[in-house]
Amino acid sequence: MADRRRKMLAAALAGAICLAGALAVSARARAEGAAGGETCQACAVLTVAESKRLIAKGVARLPAVKAALEKGTVIVTTGTTDTYVAEELLGEKLPHGEFVTGRTTPAKGGKELKPAGEPIAVIVIRNGKRAEGVTLEAALEGLKAGDVVIKGANALDYDNKVAGVLVGSPTGGTVGKIVPYVIARKAVLVIPVGLEKLTPGVGELARKMREPVKALNRVPSMFPITGEIVTELEALRLLGGVEAFQAAGGGGGGAEGGRWLVFRGSQESVEKTLKLVEGIQGEPPFVP
Repeated sequence: MADRRRKMLAAALAGAICLAGALAVSARARAEGAAGGETCQACAVLTVAESKRLIAKGVARLPAVKAALEKGTVIVTTGTTDTYVAEELLGEKLPHGEFVTGRTTPAKGGKELKPAGEPIAVIVIRNGKRAEGVTLEAALEGLKAGDVVIKGANALDYDNKVAGVLVGSPTGGTVGKIVPYVIARKAVLVIPVGLEKLTPGVGELARKMREPVKALNRVPSMFPITGEIVTELEALRLLGGVEAFQAAGGGGGGAEGGRWLVFRGSQESVEKTLKLVEGIQGEPPFVP
């Protein structure tokens, strides 16, 4: 009798789940119909550089960033993706290599990220205008609730919405400076990071990388961070009003590390997104 009751309860529960799923699908279909008819889709391959440009444009569209640009402070820290972000926020080109601290390059061959001129330590924008001569420390001291700090990452655990930053400095590097201020001042930490850096289990990796194991060369630690993560997927939603997912990755002839993305929505939004993506495709490598 007990087994029979359990089977009846299981069947009832399964039926309820199926009904809930059907209702959710029906509601979504009605919403899509109200928003402009049948769902449409398209795909695009983006190189790493193209992805960085797309992400940068998405960051500039974030409500928190727009609000801080209008009345507040935006701090952009160094990095390759952050270079593109700074360009989008300032509306000007930066010499690639001057706004980079940590450098990941091929062990043999490849191209160096040497700055052509004086390195740029930080970019601070106050009330929409670049504040010259302001150090990172000074900018952090003036940080207040709603201000924005932008920091790229080296690893991304997308499912758990955790990013990881490699740390070589014995004092914690840039990320070690900014996180206490972001938390204490209730500022917004924006993390622009490409899908090329997908690395599951960042939290566990961070734990393993700080184990005191004898190292034969320089092995950095990893600093896990959370915040407003912006990948290509979030950028496409912010810029085109579409939902996107990654379908594949890699390639050749310059598409190494690239991403094959599919995006869906109304035909109008997908056409708009295609036009946006086509305008970004052709972005030269960070170091040509």
